[in-house]
Amino acid sequence: MENTVRIIQRDTGAWRLQVWISFGIALLVCGTGLAWLPGGDLDRAFMVMGYFFCLSSAFVLAKYVRDNAASPSDTPMWSLVVWGGFALSMTLTAWGLWRMEINPTWKAYLMVSWLYLISSAFTLAKTLRDAYEADRLEHGQDVATTQSAADIAVASH
Repeated sequence: MENTVRIIQRDTGAWRLQVWISFGIALLVCGTGLAWLPGGDLDRAFMVMGYFFCLSSAFVLAKYVRDNAASPSDTPMWSLVVWGGFALSMTLTAWGLWRMEINPTWKAYLMVSWLYLISSAFTLAKTLRDAYEADRLEHGQDVATTQSAADIAVASH
């Protein structure tokens, strides 16, 4: 019988703290910008919905890419939904920001905070998934070959 040593790489506590702080700051600066946004309530509501749509589609895209990194496991239609949703959320939010009649300084603030939010969401998603996979490896589950019951049920259809 062969002894194998499995090295489980984990992020440092400092990295995890930095990722969560960065995501929190991104939420704070976006929320502040949207709360104090000059203009009509309809514009503000549109931008809030756009930011939430972008944020949720960024997390879905991060999961989709990670799930399909080793081998494709999702249907082409789901791929279209995920990539299309992300592209649509980013495009509509950018369009809403561009068409708003506000000071260019506000637009720049909203754009930078929005892109910071999306970037930090991808980083947070990766950090959380890395921790999840390290936990599974630590408990003797091979991440690359173990499938959940839901994945097996989907694959069998």
